[in-house]
Amino acid sequence: MKQDQAIIEKINGILSEEFEVDADRMIPGANIRQTLELDSLDYIDLVVVVENNFSFKVKPEDFIHIITFQDFYMYIISRVPSKEPSDAVMAGQVKG
Repeated sequence: MKQDQAIIEKINGILSEEFEVDADRMIPGANIRQTLELDSLDYIDLVVVVENNFSFKVKPEDFIHIITFQDFYMYIISRVPSKEPSDAVMAGQVKG
């Protein structure tokens, strides 16, 4: 999906700038903590970055299950409101 790829590119750009890590190192299967060299204070920065750039509240416990960049991408993508019309809107069943 084009929107998902755009979100992933935005995430990588933001993380690269915020944590001073080459975006080429941010591959889906890579361990996010090791790649970004995150300590406990960095996780607070990560929460703030997500909330400021993607407009949703993050619960600290959400990060328990985020191990890889792919986990992180899916976490963000699942919480960012879709800008594409839903199938119901496309079918004319719901007003968009």
